[in-house]
Amino acid sequence: MPIIINIDVMLARRKMSSGELAEKIGITPANLSILKCGKAKAIRITTMESICRALDCQPGDILEYQPDKDNAT
Repeated sequence: MPIIINIDVMLARRKMSSGELAEKIGITPANLSILKCGKAKAIRITTMESICRALDCQPGDILEYQPDKDNAT
């Protein structure tokens, strides 16, 4: 998948656990895990806003685009 989710990186930088982030942003740890591993098909803007507020970061710190090597033109 060309979109990489860097929530784990930001959690490590902020010395915060996944459970603590899930509680702060009001989602279940299971749903946060789905986001972290890149299995989510979508993310609400309000959820992204909550993550950025809790981690004191920008959306670009969490989302990264890396084109597929197989589909590169």
